[in-house]
Amino acid sequence: MSGGGTGRAGGGAGVTPELPGAGDPKRIRTLIVDDEPLARSLLREYLAAHPDIEIVAECANGFEAVKAVAEHEPDLLFLDIQMPKLTGFEVVDLLERDVAVVFVTAYDEHALKAFDVHAIDYVLKPLEPARLARTLEHVRRLIGVPGTNARYREVAAASLPETKRPDRILIRDQAKVHVVPVEQVDYLEALDDYVCVHAGGVKHLKQQTLAELERLLDPERFVRIHRSYLLNVERLARIEPFGKDSRVAVLKSGAELPVSRAGYQRLAKLM
Repeated sequence: MSGGGTGRAGGGAGVTPELPGAGDPKRIRTLIVDDEPLARSLLREYLAAHPDIEIVAECANGFEAVKAVAEHEPDLLFLDIQMPKLTGFEVVDLLERDVAVVFVTAYDEHALKAFDVHAIDYVLKPLEPARLARTLEHVRRLIGVPGTNARYREVAAASLPETKRPDRILIRDQAKVHVVPVEQVDYLEALDDYVCVHAGGVKHLKQQTLAELERLLDPERFVRIHRSYLLNVERLARIEPFGKDSRVAVLKSGAELPVSRAGYQRLAKLM
């Protein structure tokens, strides 16, 4: 993907203004996200043939997309996968409201297999109007269906080769996005439907489960030492007894985390 696009097609940077008629509930509020101006222009041209599609904004990168979703509350995203700064999958990871997503991609066999397995819509570049029309028919049935974001996160994880692990964790804080390199993470703590990411004395709340992050992160580095804690073993200083049958992990920072019996066995096996 080219990283040259910095704004909407036809000039001007950033997000386009909202169009009139946004309050019409019969129209599908649509956001186009692609770093290539020509690709955005072509998609906009093809979508013009579908009167129920209302393009409320266009974005040239993932950071703009996260902000635009919060501001415009679209029903549908056309989301390029291979973009600079944030990939399309990373944008999905940051969504905090249910929205239908159609991934736009050049051919990638591994990703397309994941899409097909999870019944997720995608369109290939170069775009074809007939294929786009079929996709929109399916999308119209998905609008307003709850729980769609979880499916998109599943396909994002499944699309990665097994040998590839994320090198950063993205946390959304309202319209801001914090990028935390994995090597800076000390440990992760489960807090109901959130995970608290502890990194260098700073805490970030991420709307995701600890189990989901555990599946994504490198098991040679991150170990589940307790049902509520996932530890970066590089931060471990020592393990001390705590009570009769319990243990505590003492980190180099001085933080102390409980270690379950199963967690101790995992640590012992790794170390």
